[in-house]
Amino acid sequence: MNIQDVLFLVAAYLLGAVPFGLIVARFAGVGDLRAQGSGNIGATNVLRVVGRKAGAFALFLDMGKGALAAGVAIPLFGPDSWQTAATVVCAFSGHLYPVYLRFKGGKGVAVALGGLLAWTPLPGLLMVLTWLGMAKWVRISSLSALSAFVIGPLSLFWLPAPPLAPAIHGLITLLVFWRHRDNIRRLLAGTEPRIGKKTATP
Repeated sequence: MNIQDVLFLVAAYLLGAVPFGLIVARFAGVGDLRAQGSGNIGATNVLRVVGRKAGAFALFLDMGKGALAAGVAIPLFGPDSWQTAATVVCAFSGHLYPVYLRFKGGKGVAVALGGLLAWTPLPGLLMVLTWLGMAKWVRISSLSALSAFVIGPLSLFWLPAPPLAPAIHGLITLLVFWRHRDNIRRLLAGTEPRIGKKTATP
């Protein structure tokens, strides 16, 4: 590892740490998103608090920052390099633990999907389709995300991907499940809200 690698990974982290959900909500005139809805900074809470168009825009931006980080790393380092694999993790980690928000971030689903879609296109596409299909079917954002991140690592048994993909998919999946631990409890209790339903302000 050299100084250029370190600077690039730090840049990927800082890009991932940009809280687009908060920014979109502020521009929409609703104030601090963390004080409304579920209190999360992600697109699902933007959808709940602001509306569909703002939620879709926040989702696009969050996926975009993951895809941009990976998309820049791939031609620079190659898809099979450890630097590209680390870039996906750094952008994802930035959203989870953003320096701009005192390391209190979101759950990282959109940025992880964007990064994995750019780096591992076929598994990433299957994850996105699973996410969208489950969201339309069950109307529960957390269950849709968790389903997608189960499918992703499993798909690597038959879909082509870089050598480091199983380790990175596995790591990201574990972190996504950890960040969704409260959602999992509510899912088991049958109290998890559906997409678009208002939630109590934290």
